[in-house]
Amino acid sequence: MRRRPVFAALASFVCAGWMAVGLGATPTPQAAVPAAGPPALPTADGDIERFLLKANVVRTRSAGKGITGSLRATLTDGVLTHDVHIQTIDEAKREFRSDQGIEFNFRDSWSFNVAAYKLDRLLGLRLVPVSVERRFRTNVAAFTWWVDDVQMDEGDRLKKKLQSPDPQGWNEEMQLVRLFDQLIYNIDRNLGNLIITKDWTIWAIDHTRAFRTAPTLKSPANVARCDRQVFDRLKGLDRDTLRRELSGYLQTWEIDAILKRRDAIVALIDQKGSVGLFDRRRKWQ
Repeated sequence: MRRRPVFAALASFVCAGWMAVGLGATPTPQAAVPAAGPPALPTADGDIERFLLKANVVRTRSAGKGITGSLRATLTDGVLTHDVHIQTIDEAKREFRSDQGIEFNFRDSWSFNVAAYKLDRLLGLRLVPVSVERRFRTNVAAFTWWVDDVQMDEGDRLKKKLQSPDPQGWNEEMQLVRLFDQLIYNIDRNLGNLIITKDWTIWAIDHTRAFRTAPTLKSPANVARCDRQVFDRLKGLDRDTLRRELSGYLQTWEIDAILKRRDAIVALIDQKGSVGLFDRRRKWQ
């Protein structure tokens, strides 16, 4: 049998390919590979807690505000990189003098940040960023998720005379912030530690000077209205739950003081009747 020359076979193959193209066949294009973007930020509390507890600290610098020497740090777990607020302050003084007067049995502690976060979630408020206990260098500290997309704090908002695009929703959130501060007896709420994101979400940060032992409310007039679901959770708080969730961060007498202030808040809201309650406009997943 006579064999076709190799070059003739190749020529036939090439011609057949060109004929196929001429008849309308097109080569299959390769799918475009999308460019890899940054990983999505976690939104679930549990995922954020795990990151705060396990990710490596790669950089630290001053947090910029405050008087407790707190730090802003960058953490990474090899996939996600994000900033946190580290506070190691833990002071107790029998007597503390400030421009507000004299306070006895003064405490300024990182542990109150974690307690505020846990109590916030028990009530379903979601006003406080996730905060966990973690060792930093030689100290125990609060590692708190650094809030993203901040446009200003409350002080800046007032100076610029800006208003939320949803005034009713804004008022509801502020009423909940004030109620929460009465519950935890926060003596250090200021315009700089109420921060506002670009979507006008309010975040209450820095609670190292909260959880005083006074059984009465600091400013009862600040208790105006409450979301119905939050109010139900508030009424349902009990000593066993608070001890289980907060005993690592609060003393027994500090927990007992929360319950006494809770009773005072519930009484004030009950006195207002239906006008003291609302259905919160901001919904959380």
